[in-house]
Amino acid sequence: MNAADLTAPEHSYSAAIDQAAQWLATTPPRQRPAPLVPAMREMFGLSAVEVCASIREAQLIRARAA
Repeated sequence: MNAADLTAPEHSYSAAIDQAAQWLATTPPRQRPAPLVPAMREMFGLSAVEVCASIREAQLIRARAA
């Protein structure tokens, strides 16, 4: 095992996850489609797990802005 194998999962975000997180953090709840997870899967080409990661990242973005 080398050092590259030891990277934390939070460092393996894709650009699509980052883009989805930015969209979610900046889109008012009333403007988001429902149900959210399937809509984000289609909009950003993410898996359900990746959508969850983008939701978590969006929460961090909002927390840092407060």
